[in-house]
Amino acid sequence: MRPKVLLLGQIEHAVVSWNSLSSVADVVKPTSRNRSEFLAECKSGVLDDVVVIYRTFESVDLTGRFDEELVSSLPGSVRFVCHNGAGYDQIDVDACSERGIKVSHAPNAVNDATADAAIFLMLGALRRFNVPMTALRKGHWRGYPPPPLGHDPQGKTLGILGMGGIGRNMKKKAEVFGICVVYHNRNRLSKELAAGAEYVSFEDLLARSDIISINIPLNVNTRHMISTREFEQMKDGMVLVNTARGAVIDEGALVKALDSGKVASIGLDVYEQEPSIHWGLKANPNVVLLPHMGTWTVETQSAMEQQTIGNVRSALETGALRDLVPEQARHE
Repeated sequence: MRPKVLLLGQIEHAVVSWNSLSSVADVVKPTSRNRSEFLAECKSGVLDDVVVIYRTFESVDLTGRFDEELVSSLPGSVRFVCHNGAGYDQIDVDACSERGIKVSHAPNAVNDATADAAIFLMLGALRRFNVPMTALRKGHWRGYPPPPLGHDPQGKTLGILGMGGIGRNMKKKAEVFGICVVYHNRNRLSKELAAGAEYVSFEDLLARSDIISINIPLNVNTRHMISTREFEQMKDGMVLVNTARGAVIDEGALVKALDSGKVASIGLDVYEQEPSIHWGLKANPNVVLLPHMGTWTVETQSAMEQQTIGNVRSALETGALRDLVPEQARHE
């Protein structure tokens, strides 16, 4: 029998590439409408012979997280999970590894769009544009009283927490505005990749930065990496930007830091309990909010789909993934 590919989610752009997979596999979709039905469908035998799963971020609404329970319920034929997204915190990679399932993601395709969104949020937060934009739509021009003056980016120090592809892309774009960049990674980058950015300790990044941009993945080591103790180490009146994952920041501690003035303004594209947003963030006028739209462009969505389909095809034709997640790649 020919192998099967299970599609969890939708193909919106790379339709031709997706349809071309029919030459090497049968493509199937679940009939279930929620997690309990999906688990039952997996155990029923109807999805037997599925070798590769293509999943989108939004498919979590159907299946729930790819946690240990779900992974253990997958047909024994499943060998690969190809995730359409750079971040893959919805997937328990350890559980997949225990089952012998390889996991891929879609890095690099998201770098430009996500860095662009971070720059937008950074400038909006620095200039405090949220207040006058809201007032203008209500017919109040700049608002009464006018908002406090914003700040220029020139001469500020931007601390990038996580200098992967997105962080390096943001560095390049931020420097156009006359910003000085320091960064912290688990490991220091080569001179070529750092491209002049200064490597500093985590504590020094907190203490020295006028602006901090979060660009690290969410995992057990980074959850609430920024909380009360970290806010206490930051400059008074600093600006915070997060386009990575919401739970890297303790939102309760963030709201307190905003209310106290320790954090002057923030720009957020991600939240700890998406799609719910902490009431203190929605109520604060010094917060610029986006609804997780860092990669929300035609070009980036198309590139992500193409990259993920490339991983599916590679799995079917070579038995290996092109973009194996780091936790598994380091053991190859």
